[in-house]
Amino acid sequence: MDEEKIDIQCGRCQIPLEYGKRDLNYQRQSISTDVLRCPKCGQVYLPESLVKGKMFEVEKALEDK
Repeated sequence: MDEEKIDIQCGRCQIPLEYGKRDLNYQRQSISTDVLRCPKCGQVYLPESLVKGKMFEVEKALEDK
């Protein structure tokens, strides 16, 4: 993911989100990826491209097993 200037704020804290490496878990499987998150409360923002792309592929692969 390109770490360009992002103008997305946390809905709770009203401060800009920052990129950080996070582990995302689904059915006891984990993937590590850079996502936007609030540096204060930890709330994570998952863009549509990640949800419909990489996460969807992992979900389909696990369900096909």
